[in-house]
Amino acid sequence: MTLSRPTPQAAGALRDKFREVRAASLALAAPLSAEDQCIQSMPDASPTKWHLAHTTWFFETVLLEPHATGYRPFDVRFHYLFNSYYEALGPRHPRPQRGLLTRPSVDEVHAYRRHVDEAVVALLEQGGLDWAVIEPIVTLGLNHEQQHQELLLTDILHALSCNPMLPAYKPASGPALRLASVPTAMRWIAQEGGVVEVGHASEGFSFDSETPRHRALVQPHAIADRLVNCGDYAQFIADGGYQRPELWLSDGWAAVQANGWRHPAYWLASDDPRLGFGGAAGAAQNASGWHVFGLHGVRPMEADAPVSQLSFYEAAAYAEWAGARLPTEFEWEAAYDAHGISQMAGHVWQWTRSSYDPYPGFRPMPGIAAEYNGKFMVGQLVLRGGSVATPAGHTRPSYRNFFPPAARWQFSGLRLAKDL
Repeated sequence: MTLSRPTPQAAGALRDKFREVRAASLALAAPLSAEDQCIQSMPDASPTKWHLAHTTWFFETVLLEPHATGYRPFDVRFHYLFNSYYEALGPRHPRPQRGLLTRPSVDEVHAYRRHVDEAVVALLEQGGLDWAVIEPIVTLGLNHEQQHQELLLTDILHALSCNPMLPAYKPASGPALRLASVPTAMRWIAQEGGVVEVGHASEGFSFDSETPRHRALVQPHAIADRLVNCGDYAQFIADGGYQRPELWLSDGWAAVQANGWRHPAYWLASDDPRLGFGGAAGAAQNASGWHVFGLHGVRPMEADAPVSQLSFYEAAAYAEWAGARLPTEFEWEAAYDAHGISQMAGHVWQWTRSSYDPYPGFRPMPGIAAEYNGKFMVGQLVLRGGSVATPAGHTRPSYRNFFPPAARWQFSGLRLAKDL
């Protein structure tokens, strides 16, 4: 058998990328205290410390143990503690109880990362590698870690939102600017419809759920040139949007009633008592209007900023109120480079009206990675685009994010579409 061997340049580039991504995770956790990094604010979120350990577990379990001769695990108990959902790799600590893992400490998790990082770098620098096997695993592991970098931010933001002091993850460098500008009117971009090509097409990395590239039929429609912003959404609230059942899907209206939703997850009304706390910087500047809690703490609402932290139910209700609808994921992808369109990536994930289903001819990745995406293709809705917390490279047109329809702790918003 002839092994596929890397060139020194390719091996060096992958090693450098590995170090870059791993360092970025630690940098994201750096503003947080040890107490911050241990907290789990709800079952769907995970502690920062767990994210740092789980992404390390992935490299140890999927790469090093099968492929690095003589590798010794840092602590065999971590196999149980930091497995997420890989049934083929054995039992695991229950997800809703990750916040109970006060031990290992943050320092021990950092030591775990150093142990694994040194072993991965040593593996990439040795000769005789079967590059066709090693390179895809490392690349998948890096993309997996970048997904967790975004989750680290969304999860800690939810945790901090549960603190009455509303502490900032990372204070802004200056006060929020209050520009006396009128948000631009939404324009509609007509799309002829027809057969379009969707799915990953380039030679670069993609997740299995983005493939295979295939043809899809879309009907004539129009898509909004920009995202729905906070000023738009405030009008929906003022018009009684959360009190009008005719605007809501049945499950959505049930969620509104059960959870007492009256506005996006991190909005604060002018009479919210938390605005008087020291952590709510800028509250006195806008006492009569909405404020929004984000990574930089509490800030006066910016009318032209994309509305965020919406569930699918809220996005669909707003679209109904606006006399429009949400685009399908195929309409969204086909319009990615349309003339005049903006805010397609880097602001908020955009809910679509598409279920997270397999593409025609879908096949999961081989090996343990077969559990990565396919097993979740039921009961989820697709989001497209990418948010302010999304790492570079994860905002490609074919990227399919997915969450259940009631999820609203992510940086998720919406773009409108309508039939022609």
